[in-house]
Amino acid sequence: MAVQHTELTGARHAKDRMVLGATITFIVGCNVAQAAELKVLTSVALTSVLDELAPMFEKASGTKLNIDYNLIAAQRKRILDGESADVIILSRGVMDELSKQAKLAAGDLVNVAGTPVSVAARAGAPKPDISTVDAFKQTLLNARSIVYADPAKGGASGVYFERVLERLGITEQMKAKTILVPGAQAAEVVAKGEAELGVAQGSEIVPVAGAQLVGPLPGELASMTVFTAAIGAGSKSPDAAKEFIKFLTGPDSAARFKTKGFEPG
Repeated sequence: MAVQHTELTGARHAKDRMVLGATITFIVGCNVAQAAELKVLTSVALTSVLDELAPMFEKASGTKLNIDYNLIAAQRKRILDGESADVIILSRGVMDELSKQAKLAAGDLVNVAGTPVSVAARAGAPKPDISTVDAFKQTLLNARSIVYADPAKGGASGVYFERVLERLGITEQMKAKTILVPGAQAAEVVAKGEAELGVAQGSEIVPVAGAQLVGPLPGELASMTVFTAAIGAGSKSPDAAKEFIKFLTGPDSAARFKTKGFEPG
């Protein structure tokens, strides 16, 4: 009987060790899941708002965000060339293209926020008249200098504004007084007094001290860049990625987007 009792006790202890081991494995697994890190590829236009929202999400979720900002055209190329990310947030047109190329996980594309192509002037300076297309054209012709993103670099606002100048028929008149920047620096150049006017995404103007948002391009020249989010096809943390996208479209995030020159999606 003593031998039988010893065998039963040993079996019970072995079973307890197995249960304990399984419990520890489960707990460790949960901690790893909670400590997931998401790679995010997005546009420089979202820098100011995501730099504020990221710590809020990280604190609430325990998930670390690794956000890579670049021009939309540059991010598009990287993804088409094979780079993956957990969350991708770019302009709607590019996201539709990436979806067709199977670079995004199956599921809906989620509009996060939009920002208009807008005019910047130095803070404290009289706001120029951009109330109508004709008034805007005359303001451009009267300006001593203007700065916007180099279309050759792929910045969305610069590519669009180049077409606006062609549409207005003043491309040649503007060349001599145009300053081109590689990305989202137009408002900074205006704030320093190095250009009288700037054209950029509204979200790239609002956060810059020393620059003021005059307003969006008028009438039929108006253009809204809508930023759309989706989970990358190669994501290893799709659940956490989905939670981050949900967070970006929530009411707390919407308020932050508004203060940074965006219109929530």
